[in-house]
Amino acid sequence: MAKPGARPESGASTFRLDLVAGLTAAAVVIPKAMAYAAVAGLPVVVGLYTAVLPMVVYALLGSSRVLSVSTTTTLAILAGTNLSLAVPDNDPARLVTATATLAVLTGLILLAAGALRLGFVANFISEPVLTGFKAGIGLVIILDQIPKLLGLHLPKGGFFQHVASLAQSIPQTSMISLAVGAGTILVVVAMDRLLPNSPAPLVGLGGAVAASVALNLQALGVDTVGLVPRGLPPFTLPDVALVEQLLPGAAGLALMSFAETIAVGRAFARENDPPVKANRELAATGISNLAGAFFGAMPSGGGTSQTAVVHAAGGRTQVASLVTAGAAALVMILLAPFIGLIPQPALAAIIIVTSIGLIKPLEFVRIRQVRTMEFRWALVACLAVPIFGTLRGIVIAILVSLLALLARLARPRISVLARKPGSDIFRPRSADHPEDESFPGLLLLRPEDRIFFANIQGVRERMQALLDQHKPRILALDLSAVPDIEYSGLKVLIDAERKGAERGIKLWLIGLNPEVLQVVRRCGLADRLGQEAMFFNVPEAVAKFDSLVEAPAESAGRA
Repeated sequence: MAKPGARPESGASTFRLDLVAGLTAAAVVIPKAMAYAAVAGLPVVVGLYTAVLPMVVYALLGSSRVLSVSTTTTLAILAGTNLSLAVPDNDPARLVTATATLAVLTGLILLAAGALRLGFVANFISEPVLTGFKAGIGLVIILDQIPKLLGLHLPKGGFFQHVASLAQSIPQTSMISLAVGAGTILVVVAMDRLLPNSPAPLVGLGGAVAASVALNLQALGVDTVGLVPRGLPPFTLPDVALVEQLLPGAAGLALMSFAETIAVGRAFARENDPPVKANRELAATGISNLAGAFFGAMPSGGGTSQTAVVHAAGGRTQVASLVTAGAAALVMILLAPFIGLIPQPALAAIIIVTSIGLIKPLEFVRIRQVRTMEFRWALVACLAVPIFGTLRGIVIAILVSLLALLARLARPRISVLARKPGSDIFRPRSADHPEDESFPGLLLLRPEDRIFFANIQGVRERMQALLDQHKPRILALDLSAVPDIEYSGLKVLIDAERKGAERGIKLWLIGLNPEVLQVVRRCGLADRLGQEAMFFNVPEAVAKFDSLVEAPAESAGRA
């Protein structure tokens, strides 16, 4: 729905915007797609394949108007880790088959999740943990590309082994390779700073190709991409024998593909765009991966930088993605020989510049300023990738998110309430408001989460400690912030009423939600307490307590 007073865009105007946005995005997507294929240890043309069919399929099926789908840094390194395990000798034919199998499995998992309406699963990776995981991915990628930037050939190994090998081999650096890589970095960084959303990667690689031809860099020992086949991708079948080996990694790829897709789609949705639907995104990215798998593509998902370019260039519909895919197809058909002339140090430079964006120190600082515990979770997720490897790293990142959730649920906040002077506002007691009024003999507690088996012990212990500290005559529980109480939690209320009666402490219940009220009635606790011990809100309960206090005082005065 357009804003009041806004002039609606014509079809021709929208198409022009999409055409410009699609061509602009192509200038960014094409070189980055090739770079991501290199990250995965695949021929660079696989990146171009991934920028065609998956992008077209998503454009037809996805719910986001501007999301651009190909592959991403995170997906590339996850795919590379899986493929290196399945094809340790890097045999080209087996790599093609393994890539198709991995993409098929990723697509099937996404489709199954969409059919089961599991779109909410993306919420199980918290933002701080995702920040840490991506930073770890960035460190691994950068370290993997530095030898190519320096013209070195190092054996594959673990992260720290790689660091040691790199440190020992630095004296053998090829200065020509370093100059090519450093020059590409300077061009890309300068253009990004001076001309945001410009085709900096394309200009950087174009300049490197020109230098390669003019100076005959290959003869000087600078590695190039090599032969790139011209034409459309060949039809490829997956290998059922690889399913068992690749399935765990495909599950991680599916989760990260969806998490990135839904996050980017929502981040760049305009005010008047239709909502991005999680389960539809699962289906769209699932079919995109399936379709791409049979035509040479690696696992795909929504990309942040390319979507940002489409958004900034004024793209309005998925026509922009169709234009980008068409441009990538033309490059495969017409410009394949020139792609083969790209120097490897220049390609490594593009990857490094892109991957640095995954490492966000200021985001870590902001997380630490807000919540120290979540900062620790982010650090764990970050270190898990280089220490344990990418596949184990994603598992650890998910487990850390779940542990953080369980830790919070296991310790629900229980606040002691006090009244703001001169008002009916009740808030948690704190050192910031020493003037707030309390009520001797009445302990007002507000649990602030659902009460269930995982946190019941913590709730019981906290309530007992507060009872021992305040020694009230009446314990009033404000349950307005409790959406649900499971049977285990209900037993705590029943025990609190029974044990309180033995100690001369009455139990009052305040602000019960409909679900909570229903279970309290079903178990008979409502009948035991009586209507006089159940209140709609805290001011009503306090007024009742005040009347009980005043009544004995008046009786004593008359006596």
